[in-house]
Amino acid sequence: MKNLNINPQSTCPCCSEQPYQDCCLVFHSKSQLPDTPEQLMRSRFCAFYLGLNSYLIDTHHPDFLNGLTEADLAQEPLPEWLSLDVIASDQRGDSGYVTFQAWYKLDGQLDAIHEHSSFEKIAGRWLYTEGKQKAAILPKRNDPCVCRSGKKFKQCCWR
Repeated sequence: MKNLNINPQSTCPCCSEQPYQDCCLVFHSKSQLPDTPEQLMRSRFCAFYLGLNSYLIDTHHPDFLNGLTEADLAQEPLPEWLSLDVIASDQRGDSGYVTFQAWYKLDGQLDAIHEHSSFEKIAGRWLYTEGKQKAAILPKRNDPCVCRSGKKFKQCCWR
């Protein structure tokens, strides 16, 4: 599990470019609910990044948990989450989706979860239901690195 003592003024791990205190912290502390599926997706990525497994279970639609528990989420080896790229998002009424790539390293290998996730709003609260997995799209050699180091991909995580 990551260090939960993240500086609230540091940039949010969800890659929104906002300070954590103004972004996902308000959802993690339960002082606000996400207004959109994208906000929920970003807060869930941030929860994976920080190891906030109770938040992940709380924001997962109970009909789609399939027995998933906090203990399951805490099983090692845990990925080192790097960044989130939101590709598309939309909502219509009480349904929504987010297509994203969540970059991580596991056992020194770079990979991504590329998913089209579905969300439902129930009693005023957005919940993750399920996702359709897609093949990860790797950046080109000269693209910025997915770990947000400021280096080109070929000079950083591609190695």
